[in-house]
Amino acid sequence: MAAGGRPAADGLRGVPPQAPTPARAAPPAAPPRASAATPAPGPVRGSGPSAVTAGSAPGHPSTGPGTADDAPAWAGFGIDPDELPDGLVVADHTGRVICFNRAAARMTATDPGQALGARIDRALPLEDLEGRRWWALTDPYGGLATRRGQPERNLLLPGGREVLVSARYVRSHPTGPLSRLVVTLRGTEARRRTERSHAELIATVAHELRSPLTSVKGFTATLLAKWERFTDDQKRLMLETVDADANRVTRLIAELLDISRIDSGRLEVRRQPVDIAAAVGRHVQALTANGQAPERFLVRVSRPLPDLWADPDKIDQILGNLLENAVRHGDGTVTIDVAPHEKGTAVTVTDEGPGIPEESMGRVFTRFWRGSKRGGTGLGLYIVKGIVEAHGGAITVGRGPGGGAEFRFILPVSAPAYLTQ
Repeated sequence: MAAGGRPAADGLRGVPPQAPTPARAAPPAAPPRASAATPAPGPVRGSGPSAVTAGSAPGHPSTGPGTADDAPAWAGFGIDPDELPDGLVVADHTGRVICFNRAAARMTATDPGQALGARIDRALPLEDLEGRRWWALTDPYGGLATRRGQPERNLLLPGGREVLVSARYVRSHPTGPLSRLVVTLRGTEARRRTERSHAELIATVAHELRSPLTSVKGFTATLLAKWERFTDDQKRLMLETVDADANRVTRLIAELLDISRIDSGRLEVRRQPVDIAAAVGRHVQALTANGQAPERFLVRVSRPLPDLWADPDKIDQILGNLLENAVRHGDGTVTIDVAPHEKGTAVTVTDEGPGIPEESMGRVFTRFWRGSKRGGTGLGLYIVKGIVEAHGGAITVGRGPGGGAEFRFILPVSAPAYLTQ
């Protein structure tokens, strides 16, 4: 205890102790009215509660005469902290808050007017997931002077709300005292959506792999144990089932690889001349060979078609997914229209089924969307969209003339790089 019973320090660990407040000086005389001989004050950098001026003092961003050397680092760039998408909290060398933007106010439910000028540990009370006070643990104004900040981590605000927090320690020289403490805040919603998407992907893959692998294991074990007891027809049937399940696993793995390439922007397109009408005919023939009635398909080609340079394997993947989707989830006649378009070639696949509900139109091309319970991983249309966009095209979904689903993709006129260089 200091003399007079006053504590030697008024701050918590992590925030520097504050010097006693000096007696308030007499207010200066009112400044003269601006005129032609008196320059107007510098422009305001922003208009919100955390806005700063070019001559703001570091302790009070909106008031005080200050000098250009005292101005915040962002003042010269004309940036208003309230325009930033993430929360921004800045404390000066004494641990007092000099910036508390609107995003930070929204995330913390704190009035910026109360936060400005307050100590950082009181304006932004944070705890780790074990309930420990974060400022006391990290001690930004004390501890090792070589530290440059804190990596992003999940912390708790009062009331248990989670927020992603990272901090940067600004020093006048590498091992000098802290001159600024810059804290950024981000919501956890985007990260949670990503984590849920990854969890759903893992669960879907596990579910889709379990069934065919169980079948393959069961049939191969039975054949190895009782080969002599089965007739040739029975052996053929079991081997055909094993082959179909192996193809199913291979297709799922290929879909996962495509998703990985699409998400990372590494999907390669090897452009070659493609006869899109012939490709449609091949897919229709394959479906009829697998038991679909030939009269269920109607192919209409409007010629002349522009030259199409695309990846033939990727085009087959698009057509296969769209036609299989129409056959599996739709009813009636499946109509495939191939026609020239002002931007290239347009292909439309329409069925006469129940169609897609209006409220689901925006989710059709997302992962794991399923139009019905008739099987499928829910990844096909997501991959189709990625492939079309990798070609520079666009795909849309709507309601066909007969009420069913209508998918339309447009591939632009293009050529291989060696013909355009």
